[in-house]
Amino acid sequence: MLKDFKPRLYQETIFSTAVQKNTLVVLPTGMGKTAIAMMLAVYRAGQFPQTKAIFMAPTKPLAEQHLQVFRAKIGLPDEKFALFTGAVRPETREALWKDAQFVFATPQGLENDIIQNRIRLEDVSLLVFDEAHRAVGDYSYVWIAKQYHKRAHYPRILALTASPGSEIEKIKEVCVNLHIEDVEIRTDEDPDVKPYVFPIEVVWDEVDLPERFKEARRHLESCLRDKVRAIKALGFLESANLQDLSKKALLELQAKLHGSLRDGKDFETMKAISLAAEAMKVYHALELLETQGAGPLHRYLSKLQAEAKTSKVKAVQNLVRDLHFKSASVLAARLVEEGIEHPKLPRLRGIIARATKGPDAKVIVFCQYRDTAQAIVDDLNAIEGVTCRLFVGQMKKGTTGLSQKRQIEMLDEFRKDGFNVICMTSVGEEGLDIPEVDLVVFYEPIPSAIRHIQRRGRTGRHKEGRVIILSTRDTRDQGYRWSAHHKEKRMHRNLATLRKSLAGVFHSASAGQTTMDSYGGETPVRIVADYREKGNTIIKDLIEMGADVSLDTLKYADYVASQRVGIEVKRVPDFVNSIVDKRLLLQMKDLKQGYARPLVVIEGEEDIYEVRNVHPNAIRGMLATIAVSYGIPIVHTRNAKDTAGLILTIARREQETGGRDFSLHQEKKPLTLREQQEYIVEALPSIGPGLARPLLERFGSVRGVMTGKREELEEVPLIGKKKAQAIRDVLDAAYEKKN
Repeated sequence: MLKDFKPRLYQETIFSTAVQKNTLVVLPTGMGKTAIAMMLAVYRAGQFPQTKAIFMAPTKPLAEQHLQVFRAKIGLPDEKFALFTGAVRPETREALWKDAQFVFATPQGLENDIIQNRIRLEDVSLLVFDEAHRAVGDYSYVWIAKQYHKRAHYPRILALTASPGSEIEKIKEVCVNLHIEDVEIRTDEDPDVKPYVFPIEVVWDEVDLPERFKEARRHLESCLRDKVRAIKALGFLESANLQDLSKKALLELQAKLHGSLRDGKDFETMKAISLAAEAMKVYHALELLETQGAGPLHRYLSKLQAEAKTSKVKAVQNLVRDLHFKSASVLAARLVEEGIEHPKLPRLRGIIARATKGPDAKVIVFCQYRDTAQAIVDDLNAIEGVTCRLFVGQMKKGTTGLSQKRQIEMLDEFRKDGFNVICMTSVGEEGLDIPEVDLVVFYEPIPSAIRHIQRRGRTGRHKEGRVIILSTRDTRDQGYRWSAHHKEKRMHRNLATLRKSLAGVFHSASAGQTTMDSYGGETPVRIVADYREKGNTIIKDLIEMGADVSLDTLKYADYVASQRVGIEVKRVPDFVNSIVDKRLLLQMKDLKQGYARPLVVIEGEEDIYEVRNVHPNAIRGMLATIAVSYGIPIVHTRNAKDTAGLILTIARREQETGGRDFSLHQEKKPLTLREQQEYIVEALPSIGPGLARPLLERFGSVRGVMTGKREELEEVPLIGKKKAQAIRDVLDAAYEKKN
């Protein structure tokens, strides 16, 4: 079936492993990982003719790119290939699935299709995960792999990556999550790969930080030192030496401080949290100054000053009052006014001017921040013979961006010599096929081994390549350089170790897996979830636990466990927010009217009294109203998995007696006369169940309440003049017919 394709020796040896086992393939960028997937897809199609292969990629452009390669090399009609992304309507994907043999999908869309039973994983004989290092935590790859491993009649998994990471635990996590049974690793030095590798020259081009920049840096460092010393004085740091304080250390400190709040609040912890937030902001300012320049620093400090005028966050307010912060802000503004730029920028101009002298030369410039990238594009376009374009991700708040369609068009223009320099942020690091690039320039080093390898891999694919990395001496640039270097070395050592210990990894992983019996048996339990909950981890956990989950439009709950049980789930922040915006009581009314046994679940380990500046008595009052006035039980859960386990247990108990078949479209349960009277009065302004009953008791009937004078209404406890007047205004005002 493959046209104009001859596999390389290492591709054949890797393929022979992948035929027999679920395999993780670690292969340098540009060395033909997609070709191995294509060989395996064709082989599995021959072995199991009535099955399908799914090729997953993290982005739409990458999925489209793989589809085009498969379509060009496999001699089958177009209807045998299908693209499943968010841009394709779910109904269209369901129709395409019937005829397609090779499906190319982004993980989020495919996840939704599995949840809603639009596709059958039982019919899939090969599942390919591109950029497989993403298969950690809650990323969609993880859940999809679990479902595939559980359901497929003829399962086979192929995972592809150029850089799985430097931490052995993360690599093991990827292997366990994707049910990997063997690892095939190749580096540039392996004998079967070396004949096909084009050398890449890596040059570190160093510049010095100007004295004016150093002056601003001294003020920022003094500001940071003060914050760190204050945290140390509170007992949360052993050392106040800035040399020992990295961004990672600051993030770990913040996580530790927030975690300690679970044991109760105290002044020292809250003060340390605020100081750590200030320190993180100053650290970021230092990074901008040293690696990007005065312009990005000035914009960032100005943004903080503007926030301080309206924000109630103490960290921001305290920081902008700091004398060293103020001094750094003034100096940054002067540098911008005087047009003093970071020395990287003129150095980059010289590099690009020399690199683009050839008629077909192409250059990629990688940059960490969008603002700097835009400044680079503007600067380089002033060079004769240079046409530079900005390549960024999709639009974010307050910024410009490129749609995925425009990204694909721009890369096509770049291939066809529409322009010769492209400046990319991180969106261009992963998976994009940009052939014949002569030079890659890093505007700054990055500490991530994965991202370093991916950036470097944009060149040296079809001929010798060059990489130039701009670095500022005696700054964070130097630390990031060596961090990436050591992580990459460690990654290769860990992969070699992993190959030897893979069997042990899987033995320990399978021993810790939860079985269905933990949740009360293997009989399928029916649970209906509201369609708007489709992205919630709870649904995936329910399916993982063996529940038969279907999506529908629910009026009165998030989940329905039986004819009489409707469950409303709220994360702690959403619960408090719904008190503030006054929608919670309306939801509780509907829930109470819709189900005989309603339930509210509050999910999360956050302190409910601290997520917003809401008086604790207001929260306690709402909890009391829900539990006592409405008679709705409230249950707290720790996380989505805990919530899913609770819902499943409730559904199982309900369906043991009432059965799995229940209607979602029942009428609201009938009200007693007393409930109807209370319901009518509750509709008056600012009157909930807590005030409806005293009003009815005072006036004796609904008619009595409606005809009561303002003075009489005021006599009822907690009504007062304003509420009494608001009630009379609603009852007495003439009704105006709508035009």
